[in-house]
Amino acid sequence: MDETQRESLLNNPSSLQAWIRDKTAEAGLHHSFNALPEEDAKAASVVLFVLTDCAEATTDGRGQPCLILNKRSAQVRQAGDLCCPGGGVTWPKDRFLGRLLRLPGCPLWRWSRDSKGGSPENPTHRTLSILLAAGLREAWEEMHLNPLRFLFLGVLPEQHLVMFKRVIYPIVGWAAPQPLKPNWEVERIVPIPLRNLLDPLHYGRFRPMVSSATKGDSQPLRYDDFPCFIHEDEHGREMLWGATYRITQFFFAASFRF
Repeated sequence: MDETQRESLLNNPSSLQAWIRDKTAEAGLHHSFNALPEEDAKAASVVLFVLTDCAEATTDGRGQPCLILNKRSAQVRQAGDLCCPGGGVTWPKDRFLGRLLRLPGCPLWRWSRDSKGGSPENPTHRTLSILLAAGLREAWEEMHLNPLRFLFLGVLPEQHLVMFKRVIYPIVGWAAPQPLKPNWEVERIVPIPLRNLLDPLHYGRFRPMVSSATKGDSQPLRYDDFPCFIHEDEHGREMLWGATYRITQFFFAASFRF
């Protein structure tokens, strides 16, 4: 993809949404949910890769496409990390909510129609609807993201966490601009322009540090470096790394050949 085509997409939200939907559908990853056993779905964790048009990330207020991330609060594990909103599946609540998402006019129904993904009642969409319901429920709890203003665009490859025995299923969608309010799990909401994420100058290496339990000084969490995206705003500098970094890299490779 050349720079002219990329800029054309970034300047046209409707074209960008259609492009992302087509690229995620081309990957065919949604078909893998056919083989997901119910027990695996019950134990799954889901994150929403939330894209939106946000004016607060620009100096002129015109708005541009952004990725919306949470910064974890000190009251949860991995405090201070940037992450996508999400959490574990709650059964049978999310199974019930998933049925609602397959109704005409709801996110999964619209995707099935627009991408020719088949009937919303097939096994793939039943599993997808449960995972999407879990992600939307968690995003509502964490940041008050309105599920009725979220357009489902596709799925990304599952992520196996290194530090915890957990499998994460990322789901991509576009949220209409709306006020977001973090709960106690979230220190603040961090919008990152896609243009920055597509700029190699914003990438580097990162060695996570933790405070020593005895002296309080910083100690390496591990003695190797990780690739990271470096985000800076009026609040300071943040490092995007780990599973969330891997999710973003697959998304940009698939959508923008970046």
